[in-house]
Amino acid sequence: MEEKYSLNRIQFPYCPHREGIVYFDTYAPVARISSIRTLIAISTLKGLYIHQMDVKTAFLNGYLNEEIYMEQPEGFVMHRQENKVCRLVKSLYGLKQAPKQWHERFDTTVTSFGFIHNGGDRCIYSKCTKESTVVICLYVDDMLIIGTSLVGILETKNYLSSNFKMKDLGEVDTILGIKVKRSESQISLSQTHYIEKILTKFQHLNIKEFNSPFDSMAQLEYASTIGCMMYAMYCTRTDIAFAVGKLSQFTCNPGSDHWKAIGRVLRYLKRTRDLELTYNTHPGILEGYSDASWIDNSSDSKSTSGWIFTLAGGAISWAS
Repeated sequence: MEEKYSLNRIQFPYCPHREGIVYFDTYAPVARISSIRTLIAISTLKGLYIHQMDVKTAFLNGYLNEEIYMEQPEGFVMHRQENKVCRLVKSLYGLKQAPKQWHERFDTTVTSFGFIHNGGDRCIYSKCTKESTVVICLYVDDMLIIGTSLVGILETKNYLSSNFKMKDLGEVDTILGIKVKRSESQISLSQTHYIEKILTKFQHLNIKEFNSPFDSMAQLEYASTIGCMMYAMYCTRTDIAFAVGKLSQFTCNPGSDHWKAIGRVLRYLKRTRDLELTYNTHPGILEGYSDASWIDNSSDSKSTSGWIFTLAGGAISWAS
């Protein structure tokens, strides 16, 4: 895998980063993981093309609404004007509002080209013409471009490249650390490399394997920190949703039993690291399932609920 390196000058305004002075709003949306899975499932059903592009130094593209000054960067100080400062016109890495300003710039650019927002996800854009339909899915500076024809995708790529510095990655291979494997009749998602990184981090590569991710008889009193496993669960691993959800209830005060439970989940992930979430060309219907226990925890009289939605034979959204 190609490694990318970048060096950016971080701004140092005279005015500190205080809300209402240097910035007012910093919120910037990103595409939901469930939206990405849904688009991939639909692409499987309809035989759509899926391409990928990356925006180089995305945060440098945003225009600023606030008046911000910075010191002249070392090595770029103007002769006989050493005591002057620079006023920022465009965003820099390090500004709190940089992600927001980038998204606003991208939003304005693509909507002016005929794309419209999806009502359920602010970072999904679509454009329909007589010749083709194209969908853009944006996650910060990574994007999927999905279309019914390569002509429509190429037209979109050319337009984006005329407005931003883009890297064309061709057909999708890996998005957000999720490996995408496509055959004639299905698309599979997996996180083998990510799970191996988790196992290495927690030094569980050489431990015994288990056939199930969770022991339902274990009486857990506290929780443990499971952030790394959560990403795998959110992206492709529906099978550990209950275990991760159960452990996350006790994040304030984990005990030794909870670390043992985490070890069990990691051992299960080791055994199933190559497990794939697969979408097929049928069935083309959306199905949903939900269930709940009846006060499964006698200590607090609370129940556990869960739901899952599937499309093209694979899960697109779930929770436990």
